[in-house]
Amino acid sequence: MRTPGAPHAHSTQHPAHVLRVATYNIHKGVRGVGPRKRLEIHNLALGVEALDTDLVFLQEVRSLNRAEARKFPDTLFGWPRMGQADFLAPEGYEVAYTTNATTRHGEHGNALLSRWPLGEVAHHDVSDHRFEQRGLLHVPVHWNGVLVHAIVAHFGLIHSSRVRQVERLAAFIEAEVPRHERLIVAGDFNDWGRKLDGPMHAFGLVRAMAEGALPAHYNTFPSRLPVFSMDRFYTRGLRCLSTSVPRGVAWARMSDHLPLVAELALE
Repeated sequence: MRTPGAPHAHSTQHPAHVLRVATYNIHKGVRGVGPRKRLEIHNLALGVEALDTDLVFLQEVRSLNRAEARKFPDTLFGWPRMGQADFLAPEGYEVAYTTNATTRHGEHGNALLSRWPLGEVAHHDVSDHRFEQRGLLHVPVHWNGVLVHAIVAHFGLIHSSRVRQVERLAAFIEAEVPRHERLIVAGDFNDWGRKLDGPMHAFGLVRAMAEGALPAHYNTFPSRLPVFSMDRFYTRGLRCLSTSVPRGVAWARMSDHLPLVAELALE
């Protein structure tokens, strides 16, 4: 969590002209069911810091959940006293969070963690039906004297819903993001068959992919045996230099998704 008045953190792991970003569905910080349910938010905090990125686009983040707080008492390794976005933010990062879904015991939504100063935080509801509450988190980021608009997305489980959510995303961008300004849309698109790449490209967003990489290179779900690339970056005004997916037992146990990391540069 960023200490008030603390300077912004700067990485020593990548050049200043490279914007290193990650997107990660953290599964609300818990894994398992029933008596086997376990709290992973503390391990996730270590994982997020290890990614060493300028921006972290997070989905399924909880600010409040009374049932989980009772199950995992507030001890050194229990339920955090603060919202998960603030808890996950390494020292020096700014935090933006908005709620997508309200549930019986709390709520959850999208978050952005940033090494760079953030502008005004906005939320846009893209829910397609009453059984799935979905939203967009939009935050301008001031990176190296350049304004980059960051949008965190988490799309629905039904293909027709996702198509309509792409249309709503396009309308939101048209209304809120000037056409000449740079843009990153990242998150969990729940797109099992790469069917959204075309519609996204139709309104000017290009999927961030490394030249020559095989499709399996981007697989992030399910984390134990990833065969689907549901977590993605779509960009405008930026080019992709490289991508990577951290793998291994530790990453597989923390969430049902693996994080996707990309390095971007100005076009």
